[in-house]
Amino acid sequence: MVRHTRTAIACIAAVLILAACGSAPRQPGQESAADAPSRLSDGQASDIAIHALGLVGTPYRYGGNTPEGGFDCSGLIGYVYRSETGTPPPRTVAQLRSYGAPLPRTKLRTGDLVLFGTGVPTHAGIYVGNDRFVHAPSTGGTVRLDSLDGPYWSRQVATFRRP
Repeated sequence: MVRHTRTAIACIAAVLILAACGSAPRQPGQESAADAPSRLSDGQASDIAIHALGLVGTPYRYGGNTPEGGFDCSGLIGYVYRSETGTPPPRTVAQLRSYGAPLPRTKLRTGDLVLFGTGVPTHAGIYVGNDRFVHAPSTGGTVRLDSLDGPYWSRQVATFRRP
């Protein structure tokens, strides 16, 4: 099982890297509202996604924010962003709802945040492409890769933020 998970993660990382390399350069004036507020370069966004994928399998721990000690969902986001950008986002999921800029699902790119819940969000993850996100789901679990279109997550209210 672990071997198959690592192989899947390696394949997804390769696709993300190739997708970033194959992107057409933006022309001046072509930025959409969802693209404008980003403080991350395309390279940083890809690095965030790859780093998050590399943490799949790390144990969940409420309040956790390191690979050694485990992660909760916002601890995972903080650890990855701090490692890749030098600047951590807010620590709680509730605070993440005002971090960066909102965007529609159709504008998601790697490194964006996925928040779940009505009103004040109660869970969050990092978007890694292909309608998938990495998150630390719950006690007794591990950091994992899930699909926004999966049976559980597709029924949840999701919002998206671009840091």
